[in-house]
Amino acid sequence: MSKVIEIPVGKRTFRYRFFEILPWLISVGIMVLLFVLSSWSPIAGSIFLLIIVIGSVVKAIGTMFRTIQGYKTVNASCAIDWRQRMVDLENPQESYERLAHTKSKAYDHQQHLKNLLNMAASEDENAFPKPQDIYHAIIITMYTETLDILEPTVESVLASTFPKDRMILTIAYEERGGEQAEKVAKALQKKYGKKFGYFLLSKHPDGLPNEVIGKGGNITWAGKNLQKFVDEKGIKYSDVIVTTLDSDNRPHKVYFDQVAYEFVVHEERQRMAFQPVSLFTNNIWDAPAVTRVVACTNSFWNLVCTMRPLDLRNFASHSQPLEALVGMNFWSVRTIVEDGHQYWRSLFYFDGDYEVYPIRAPIGQDAVLNDTLLKTLKAQWVQLRRWDYGASDVAYVADYMFSKRNKMHWDDIFLKFMRLLDGHVTLASTAPIVLLGGWVPLLFNLESRNLLAHNLPTVVSYIQTFAMSLMLISIILSVKMLPPKPARYKNTKRASMILQWIISPVIAVVYTSFCALYSQTRLMLGLYMEKFDVTEKVVKK
Repeated sequence: MSKVIEIPVGKRTFRYRFFEILPWLISVGIMVLLFVLSSWSPIAGSIFLLIIVIGSVVKAIGTMFRTIQGYKTVNASCAIDWRQRMVDLENPQESYERLAHTKSKAYDHQQHLKNLLNMAASEDENAFPKPQDIYHAIIITMYTETLDILEPTVESVLASTFPKDRMILTIAYEERGGEQAEKVAKALQKKYGKKFGYFLLSKHPDGLPNEVIGKGGNITWAGKNLQKFVDEKGIKYSDVIVTTLDSDNRPHKVYFDQVAYEFVVHEERQRMAFQPVSLFTNNIWDAPAVTRVVACTNSFWNLVCTMRPLDLRNFASHSQPLEALVGMNFWSVRTIVEDGHQYWRSLFYFDGDYEVYPIRAPIGQDAVLNDTLLKTLKAQWVQLRRWDYGASDVAYVADYMFSKRNKMHWDDIFLKFMRLLDGHVTLASTAPIVLLGGWVPLLFNLESRNLLAHNLPTVVSYIQTFAMSLMLISIILSVKMLPPKPARYKNTKRASMILQWIISPVIAVVYTSFCALYSQTRLMLGLYMEKFDVTEKVVKK
């Protein structure tokens, strides 16, 4: 009997509903508690606020340090000739003897030597797959996107250093996308079909039972088609790595070789996923200031996560072995956030023995951009509320944690659950409290002579000023991460890339907190988001 790891269909149990309500209850409860404590005692309200404000500043300092570290590490990793390292793995003993006495400052050179030595010393000839046997299966999803969005994505895969004859490219399109979607998919196959080892088309039927309208159903259908194709060709599941890409995703040229390298050298490879760094920089010059700030902030967070394994989850584009995907029936078709949910799905399938391994190579993605500013602002809201619906995983994890199905150590799953819950609560509640909370104890105690309450707005403003000074690092990094400026823009455009950070506090409240609260409120009310609202992609010409 296969493991039950799918999200329940229909009416939830009382326990499941309780944990669906919990993120909203805590997020709103923290903000209400500030008012309650301030009305009861100015000292209690002030201390509570200072704990949150100082805590957020400490986190900001740590985040900034990890962002810088992540940026340097990604650059160092991308400078490596990962194709040559894959070649080294073909004859590990000879490669080790050749490289052992060389001095190199290259990224992870010593680890490369350890990997070669480990492979050379292995007595099990089946412990490590042969590098030349590895296949990359790439699934590119689309809905109504046009060729000018999809072609750069296919071109970026084609520019990879990994051998194209061992790539299986699938264009996964939706039946509900209509004739135009099928026309675009076939046009891509006609133009690029002979440039890859195999080029497949997968048409996801509309209206399949127990599926939400979302990407999960599309890539799962494509994955099952891939499975049939691999069976027909006699390719071993254990030799195939599957990568999912959105229509605007452009992997760095070393990405597939780096994934293949880490896949070969890790003996627990089937219990791993490989997570790149998503950088929202493809069209950053064309996007308005609001979505540029959101894009840069998300890029920074992904740099942080690649340096903090405890925070690393499946997100957006990621790679996972076909053998594992077949075993767990691919991705969930019951959620609109199938990427982040895949972490928990895989963790429970493997009873906790599962790891998301960082790949320090970027995959470029688009910042939100539409025809008009108003449409762009709305699209950004829709995208973030969809991401924040990841709060639905709180109930999913808690339900598994307290069930008889749970085979994980209690302390391990409980800590992961608390980190998940804390992340969503912090997302929803911190920004409004830090930005506006300094006045609350004073407003409740205008006639009080309590010095702390009266001076709190000033104290908090000093802390906020210090926190804003950290933004200089964000500005420098954001400028360094910019792709080349399009010729259609003047040099004065660079000034707006710096001045945009002035609006970041407002964006933190409106887009970060309010979007999170919106999604948590939907969960609390049982108004489930069961339709993937596609972020329309526009190319500025």
